[in-house]
Order: sequence, then C-alpha cells, then structure tokens
Amino acid sequence: LSFFTGNFDFSDNKQKAILVGFQHQNENLNRNTFLGNISPITGGFITENSAAYLYTGVEWNMDMGGGMIFTPSFTPGLYHEGDGKDLGHVLEFKSEVQLSYELSKSSSLGISYNHVSNASLGDKNPGANSYMFNFLKNF
Repeated sequence: LSFFTGNFDFSDNKQKAILVGFQHQNENLNRNTFLGNISPITGGFITENSAAYLYTGVEWNMDMGGGMIFTPSFTPGLYHEGDGKDLGHVLEFKSEVQLSYELSKSSSLGISYNHVSNASLGDKNPGANSYMFNFLKNF
C-alpha cells in the first residue's frame, strides 16, 4: 500500500489544491521483464476542493541500486471535479514518475510527479500537474 499527500495542479494558481490518496500494488500479479518488475495498481485521491480521481493501471519498479527505486506508471481512471478544476471529461489518464528510497524491506519513502489529462477526449483538455510525498508499506 502507498499513502500520499501533495499539491494537485500546482502550476495553476487558481486551481491548485492539497490532495491525499492511496494506492494498492498487487504483488501476486507482478512480472519481471527487461523493463523491471511490472505490476497492476489501483488507487485514488481526493482534493481539498472535493475533486476525486479513481484509477487502475500498471507500474514498473526499477531497482536503481543503493535502495533507490524508480517507478513510472500509467493509469486510466474516472475523475469527478467536485468544487475543483474542470478537466474536461470524466475519463482521464494519469502518467506518473516516482523515486523512492527503501527504509527497510517493508517500507519506503518517495516523491512523485504526475500529469492528468483526457487526451483531448473532451471539449477542453487543460490537464493538471501534481507532486506528492509517498509512504509505501509492504504487508
């Protein structure tokens, strides 16, 4: 499980908001490939403006050595704007990169950056850029 908090759409001064979220990685379905360890993920976040995003997709965990893990991911999901930013469509796509440091075999700390966009499915596609601080715990 990963728990995170950060700043949603930090590059838009009118729409930026604090976010909190969670993510689950299913280690029973992971596969080792030449790109690293690939596994399915599911998660979501909510902002202080009641915007919410629920997603599912895949992530790649690449061991960089020295306890550092680089993790890009791609997750399509459903977005509800609440009182937050109108992203133009209910279907949005999140691309993310994360760098984490293993504190022990069962926990890590990380920082991540993502971009949420509807790939021009809607009439508008302003997108949102966010950064988060992550705590990851293996059970």
